[in-house]
Amino acid sequence: MTPSPRVHDLTALLETHMPVWPTSPLPTFEPVGLVPRDGYAVERVNCLTHTGTHMDAPYHFLEDGIPVDRIPPAKLVGPSVVLDVRSELKGNIIPQAALERHWPKGLAPEIVLLRTGWSRERAPTRRYLYEFPGIDPEGAQWLVGQGVKGVGIDTLGIDPFTNQKFEAHKVLLKKGIWILEALDHLDELKEGVVYTLIAAPLKIAGASGAMARVFALEP
Repeated sequence: MTPSPRVHDLTALLETHMPVWPTSPLPTFEPVGLVPRDGYAVERVNCLTHTGTHMDAPYHFLEDGIPVDRIPPAKLVGPSVVLDVRSELKGNIIPQAALERHWPKGLAPEIVLLRTGWSRERAPTRRYLYEFPGIDPEGAQWLVGQGVKGVGIDTLGIDPFTNQKFEAHKVLLKKGIWILEALDHLDELKEGVVYTLIAAPLKIAGASGAMARVFALEP
């Protein structure tokens, strides 16, 4: 019998008052049914679609961009690699040169995941919420040139918080490249290894994005 591949869960835990984008309301996850009392358990969820590990669809910043429910399923699964850029950060910027240096030679991944180490700092602190790194427009354009269909990162945004024009978002989304943000456990993945990534956002009609469960399968 062929052993099943190891599955890495790259999804952050959703919980009440977890750290989210600084201008977003705090989420709540409230039990409203309890088995001992009601005979069943059920919860009420109150949060934005861009809470925790989530996917940005082109409609997030483009009026004519497709919403998350219209991203074809085939675009949500594919070969992926992780780029460990922790030692390459220039302030809050991941330089294009770092992406180039860590790009796997001889491979053509469809999805790239950027490991900054920021998920280890997940907490309601000023550093985590406002000082996280991201790519600049030039780095985003370089990724477009590599022919990827998806980009993920373990911070709250693909742009650093200081880029309020959201330029990297727009560069990627204009090309139909979806974005995963607030990933977790990227430290479980190794550079140079091609994983099958499965990104499964909630299928919310007309939504700019949605919370997602994300898995990486070892070869």
